[in-house]
Amino acid sequence: MTGGLRDVDSRGEPGRDGEAAVTATDRAVARAYTLTIWGIALGILIQAVATVLWALAIGNVQLLKDGIDWVYDVALYGIAALIFGREARAERLAAMAIGVVLAIAGLHTLYDLWDKILTPRPIEVWTLGFAAASAIVIALLVIAALWRFRREENPVIKATWLSSRNDAISTTGFALVGLAARVAPVRWPEYLFDLVVAGLCFQATWAIWRSLKRSAEPEAPQAGLRNNPQTGAAGGL
Repeated sequence: MTGGLRDVDSRGEPGRDGEAAVTATDRAVARAYTLTIWGIALGILIQAVATVLWALAIGNVQLLKDGIDWVYDVALYGIAALIFGREARAERLAAMAIGVVLAIAGLHTLYDLWDKILTPRPIEVWTLGFAAASAIVIALLVIAALWRFRREENPVIKATWLSSRNDAISTTGFALVGLAARVAPVRWPEYLFDLVVAGLCFQATWAIWRSLKRSAEPEAPQAGLRNNPQTGAAGGL
């Protein structure tokens, strides 16, 4: 596993670190990933701002919380968009930061669970239904956009793929659990699912950490994308 995309010169000859030449496919995948991740970050930011503004306009605290929760996704994909294609050390730091964001999200989920148990919240069908539906649509669009990159071993790509997987599972699950809670006046399925989502966040953080650890090993196989001076210029915005 590579610890980031390695340097090569523009003629396709091995770079100063002695790595093999970057193939045209590698460059195309790097360019496609960069454009995709910028689009995802911008799209989620627009959704977050719109949700927060609507929540403030109608004075809905729960909807405001849902809008603010998007900050984790904006931060995660924004970090990946800014760092991907740069030197290996920067990519490792970005993957580490994404892992920290996921761990914080897991801790936040546990805190939210504790708060919901202490102070059960009323379920508001229309506003929370909209929040759940929009979250599902965005999660599915993100996972569809990143699907082609799911087998890449680059730490940044792996981190964003794991995050999109978690979002697709958690948002869909929360919508179904919320619907069940509206039909039957029980809350324990929602609480149980909070534990599952927190576990997914911590599992993703652990997977990212293992990826970084393996990429730091000098004998690690050099699979996946490699960086070159043109990657950032060609793929960046």
